[in-house]
Amino acid sequence: MKKKFIGVSLAIVLSMAQIISVGAAKEDDIKAAKAQTSSQLAAVNNKINKLEDQKAALKAEINELDQDLVEVIVQIDVLKDDITTKESEIEDTKEDLKVAEENRDEQYASMKKRIQYIYEKGGDSAWAQMLLEADSLSGMLSKAEYTQQLYDYDRNSLNELKEVVQQVTDLETQLETEKAELEDMQVEYEGQQKELESTLEQKKATASDYESQISRAESQAAEYKDLIQQQNAELQKIQEEKAAAAAAAKKAEEEAQKKAAQKAAQESSSKKDSDSQKSDDNKSSDNSKKDNNSSSNSSNEDTDEEDSRGNSSNSSKDDEDNSSKGDSSSNSSKGDSSSDSSSSSSGSSSSSSNSATGQAIVNYATQFVGNPYVWGGESLTNGADCSGFTMQVYAHFGISLPHSSGAQRSYGRAVSYAEAQPGDLICYSGHVAIYMGGGQIVHASNSAPYPKGGIKISGNAAYKTILSVRRLV
Repeated sequence: MKKKFIGVSLAIVLSMAQIISVGAAKEDDIKAAKAQTSSQLAAVNNKINKLEDQKAALKAEINELDQDLVEVIVQIDVLKDDITTKESEIEDTKEDLKVAEENRDEQYASMKKRIQYIYEKGGDSAWAQMLLEADSLSGMLSKAEYTQQLYDYDRNSLNELKEVVQQVTDLETQLETEKAELEDMQVEYEGQQKELESTLEQKKATASDYESQISRAESQAAEYKDLIQQQNAELQKIQEEKAAAAAAAKKAEEEAQKKAAQKAAQESSSKKDSDSQKSDDNKSSDNSKKDNNSSSNSSNEDTDEEDSRGNSSNSSKDDEDNSSKGDSSSNSSKGDSSSDSSSSSSGSSSSSSNSATGQAIVNYATQFVGNPYVWGGESLTNGADCSGFTMQVYAHFGISLPHSSGAQRSYGRAVSYAEAQPGDLICYSGHVAIYMGGGQIVHASNSAPYPKGGIKISGNAAYKTILSVRRLV
């Protein structure tokens, strides 16, 4: 009986083991596929993060280019106003020159008429005749003095008118030069505007491409997530099947134990009926034997039930250990993921040297007069633009400035043009210069050829609208 019971239990265990073995193999395959899918999902998410970072950086560049473009457009408008003002000043100067030339010509004609009159009245002998016709010595001297005064007046008036004409002519030349510089600056900024617009168009196209790549990557990530959900569902189904098989095996084992107990009880009852016909003397002994057999059977059944409960307990413990290991692996993965996110930032500041003086700055800057103008350049010898020139000059004295005429307007402290001192920074729309004193500036101008272009000294600091005067030392 016991062998038969062991055989039934063994068959049940083998059947359960086969089901569990098949489920475990399938579970391992799904877990391996899930691990691969998770790795692919992580790679796609990493790609999305990189694309998002690149897109954000590109967006910042686009915003900065937009600001630069707005500033360039504003500077072009200011330059147009300055050019219009210069044209008006040039027209006024031409009118003044016309009047000065007419006055000069009129004075010259009058003087010629007086000289012609003297010569028509006798030439050189007219002086002698004038002296002989005088009534007295004092009259003669008065006439001579009057004649000399008239001559001096004509000469002085003519010289003054010539000087006026020359001054007006020089002013017209200066205004024409300043207008040419403004026009050159306008052409340069219009070129910058076109370049910025082209760069912006390219950047926006690249940003659009980033958005397309991110959209495709997000779609792929969604597919991987769906696949992982399907794999999790399959794993859960396998776990449920394994649990159902274990429960069925346990139930079958319990049924087998129950039937074996019933059969043992029946056999014991049949044996009891056959022994009742024996003598009264042997009855007590038979009863004792029956009690011993019953006790042994009960002990064996208890032992079998304890073994069954022990096996079931060990199986449950293994499931808990596997579950604990899975949770530990998941927590470890989360820890690894969160440890990757960190960032740092740094800043910089600039300071000026205490030994710098305004005149020292001017003396240093004028050493480079005559060197070429190069747009975007920062070399005091090989070429620089206006803000590159001022940046390098002040850098020599430990004063840090950005390579931008617009940005340099926010450095130092503001003073009025009336308070300007040598070494101050004169800020215009789209241009900067170093004040030398006496209305003069030293700066890098984009007009060419030298002395119109290059690093040069200009005698009129207010040749265009001054936006700000900044004191840096």
